[in-house]
Amino acid sequence: MTAEIISIGDELLIGQIVNTNAAWMSRQLNLANVQIKYGSVVGDDGDDIRRSLDLALSRVDVVLMTGGLGPTHDDITKKVVAEYFDSAEMVTDEKVLAHVKALFQRRNIRMAPVNEEQALVPKKATVLWNDYGTAPGLLFERDRRYCAIMPGVPTEMQHLMTERVLPFLKSKTQNVTIRHLTIRTAGIGESQLFEKLSPIAELEKFGKIAFLPHFSAVDVRISVYENDAAAAERRLRAAEEYILSRVGQSVYGFDDETLESVIGRLLIEKKATLAVAESCTGGFVAHRLTNVSGSSQYFDRGIVTYSNAAKMQILGVPEEILQQYGAVSEECAKAMAEGVRRLSNTIYGIATTGIAGPTGGSEEKPVGLVWVGIATPERIMAQKFLFAKDRLINKERFCQMALNMLFRELKA
Repeated sequence: MTAEIISIGDELLIGQIVNTNAAWMSRQLNLANVQIKYGSVVGDDGDDIRRSLDLALSRVDVVLMTGGLGPTHDDITKKVVAEYFDSAEMVTDEKVLAHVKALFQRRNIRMAPVNEEQALVPKKATVLWNDYGTAPGLLFERDRRYCAIMPGVPTEMQHLMTERVLPFLKSKTQNVTIRHLTIRTAGIGESQLFEKLSPIAELEKFGKIAFLPHFSAVDVRISVYENDAAAAERRLRAAEEYILSRVGQSVYGFDDETLESVIGRLLIEKKATLAVAESCTGGFVAHRLTNVSGSSQYFDRGIVTYSNAAKMQILGVPEEILQQYGAVSEECAKAMAEGVRRLSNTIYGIATTGIAGPTGGSEEKPVGLVWVGIATPERIMAQKFLFAKDRLINKERFCQMALNMLFRELKA
């Protein structure tokens, strides 16, 4: 079964709201063996919605639309789609109306008369019961092609997809298995990764290959389409083995694993502890590490020592290092890493010191320069990286390099 997602709303087109719904829906549809072929965003315009729906139904089996089901004048999706499917005649669904009234009563809010219109449903459509909101979803059918419309509110859409739409689609899906595997790498560029995996034609014998670059990391996704689930799994495992045999040293995880979650698992396995001293990253390394549930088992503290005075007073960085080499230097990064490790009495200490930009650089130390230090009971080391001039992107890249260095140290 093939599908197209159409997201409706002027707020999406002008960038006021990020379209997270489409990404979530795509993941769930793939898990249900529904192949996403197209996706689009349409404003709150009846003609545009009709044209998008007409095109979609000409090329896929099912269209999933979100947005435009509210009670205000710009919520036109229900009316437009009903007319398209020759279901313009509306009737009051008493069960939906009672549900809407109960929601307002529970919240102790007066219900405006316009909210009663949300209980008006096309006579020929199937109502998709919405436990979480006032607008029900609707399902239309013509010539064995389907269109489901759902609210744009993420919690309501996810509820309707999980409880109503996906079970229906699974009942219609033919015996096709779709499998994806994402192999996550760090510390290697896209072109270098491509070169190591070439010839790509050999890899594509197992499935469709996509390179997904991020700021400082690249994912490789393998997609397999088979009639038999066991065959799909075999092809996926063969692709994984092929990739690991060539770039295994750069791989840190799979699918939804994050670098920080893998680091956490390794620290727990080693029964090791960690402390972080940050300058240019401003606490971002500690933020990512503590995003992981259970990080209190290994993460002791994170200290932001932005000024030279803080580096000396808190971490014990010698003044002569700052005077002779500067804060952005190998010597300072090492001293910071060892200082926070000693102060916290942890097994590992890591540190970042750099120039995020766009100002503050020099010919000798340009914007985008960062030193990352790591201290262990056995040794202290530091590595230099150089990136571009965008401050926020640099902070993300600096953080990624710090985590990648720690990962490699833990795997050594």
